[in-house]
Amino acid sequence: MREILLGILASMFFAVTFILNRSMELSGGSWLWSSSLRFLFMVPFLLLIVFFRKNLRLLFSEMSKKPLQWLGWSFVGFVLFYAPLTYAAAYGPGWLVAGTWQLTIVAGVLLGPLFYERRQTASGPVMVRQRIPFKALLISLLIMSGVIMIQWQQSQGISIKMLMAGILPVLLAAVAYPLGNRKMMELCGGRLDTFQRILGMTLATMPFWLIIGAFGWVKAGTPDSAQVLQTFIVAICSGLIATTLFFIATDKVRESQAKLAAVEAAQSTQVLFVIIGEVLLLSSPFPNSLAMLGLFIIVLGMLLHSYYSRKIEMKEEAKILVPGKDKVVKM
Repeated sequence: MREILLGILASMFFAVTFILNRSMELSGGSWLWSSSLRFLFMVPFLLLIVFFRKNLRLLFSEMSKKPLQWLGWSFVGFVLFYAPLTYAAAYGPGWLVAGTWQLTIVAGVLLGPLFYERRQTASGPVMVRQRIPFKALLISLLIMSGVIMIQWQQSQGISIKMLMAGILPVLLAAVAYPLGNRKMMELCGGRLDTFQRILGMTLATMPFWLIIGAFGWVKAGTPDSAQVLQTFIVAICSGLIATTLFFIATDKVRESQAKLAAVEAAQSTQVLFVIIGEVLLLSSPFPNSLAMLGLFIIVLGMLLHSYYSRKIEMKEEAKILVPGKDKVVKM
């Protein structure tokens, strides 16, 4: 339950991304600067945090062991996640991007078979391919139905071009983010804390962000002060606070696909925070009765995920290892 609450808290800060990215695009700012500046701003803060925690040496040691894997999965988890999101904000409203992003809660569940988990038996630990937790998948699909109900009110009159430009890049991001995050958790194996992992992934992707920033300078010139300020706010709220909270939550439950699904499903609450922010800041219409029903279904889905995760936790606590047998028996 605590991990789900961390996920909801992270989604509140992450909602700032969708609102301000759309605001910057409406003001004429380039998505190239919106994406690259966020990560450039994150570096000094993360360096200071990790330095004062005396964890820099361990981080660089871990990165030097498998540099290509750090580069590749950091690219998937950060670049293929955030660049498409900011690109989509240039063509679609924040509610469309935030709503489509919720597909990540389903994508995360379906990624299970790509990973292995360690199971303890009487003859020793064994690695077993993880399965798709179908109960968690059904609950996530229920939450998605609530998101669709919310989106339906806003979707009337939107052009096909805007729909495609605002959805297809986000589909890529929705798969890349949980995949990159889980692969990096697997690569680190619990040896690094959350701040080390975020800093390592940010440093590994710096060449890509510098290239994207260079394209932004050539195409749109230097960013104005408003875009710099708003990107700085996104870097703090989303890049540091939201990412840290989300990575802490997922790291705590990395051994359980069902619990991971519950934490990732907490991101569905982002669309609620985005709607509230756009109503207050960008004068978007208030949700109608169908959208309110969608909100209720999202809350119901989160409660079901919490109940299901707690049920799994109680079952795991009830397991005992029977001496002389090569299996784990439940009480």
